[in-house]
Amino acid sequence: MVEAGRFIRSQWKATPRIGVVLGSGLAAFADTLTGAVKIPYKGIPGLPESTATGHRSELVLGYLNNLPVAVLSGRFHLYEGYSAQQVAAGIYLLHEMGVEQVVLTNAAGGIKQSFTPGSLVLISDHINLQGANPLVGRNGPNGNSRFADMTEAYSRRLRGLTKHIAGELGIPIFEGVYAALLGPSYETPAEIRFLRAIGADLVGMSTACETIAANQLGMEVLGISCVTNLAAGLSGKKLEHEEVLAIGRQISGTFSQLLQSALPKFRS
Repeated sequence: MVEAGRFIRSQWKATPRIGVVLGSGLAAFADTLTGAVKIPYKGIPGLPESTATGHRSELVLGYLNNLPVAVLSGRFHLYEGYSAQQVAAGIYLLHEMGVEQVVLTNAAGGIKQSFTPGSLVLISDHINLQGANPLVGRNGPNGNSRFADMTEAYSRRLRGLTKHIAGELGIPIFEGVYAALLGPSYETPAEIRFLRAIGADLVGMSTACETIAANQLGMEVLGISCVTNLAAGLSGKKLEHEEVLAIGRQISGTFSQLLQSALPKFRS
């Protein structure tokens, strides 16, 4: 990603220390940045394109008050046919740009029954059932070991700050364990019962590979899931991607308000 980093620096001179990856239906946060420069992924050397519905496939560079922020508006998924290292390409780019703290957001199905559609959940840990890992065959830059420690994959400090700010704003927020599956088909009711039995509170098709790569690189990670539907078999309804996007859009205002208030505190 060295060439990509040089290209980005030729387009934008600021050095962002905070990066955000936006999941399905959550792209509106990027529109809140001022002085924004938008660069389509297809114009960035070495970066794949996001083909998933609800992902804009562009890098947005701008300011939150005076804080420079890099936003990946659209991510890459294994189910799009990408390798685990391609899925983590956005993380490698953010690191090359100077990002030290990254917020990974996603749309997720609620397994824990109190996580109803519209809930915001801080990811406390994940269970990677995707059968893929971006560190396979790869040592990290600057001598980073491929044996990345995942004891605190999601920063306790950032979760604490975000919970405190959510409380001040009157925004209900929860914590839970995220299970990452390959997709793109939704889970069966039997799979959801299995996931609940092994300790998962949420389920989705992203985030795990990005989190692994970020931890190898020494980046501090905050994960936020927007619960867009009850998991299979819990509501009696069939699952549809259009519903996922609709709930994401409904909660995008609250979600953006939380990030606008929380991100400046990460650097203090």
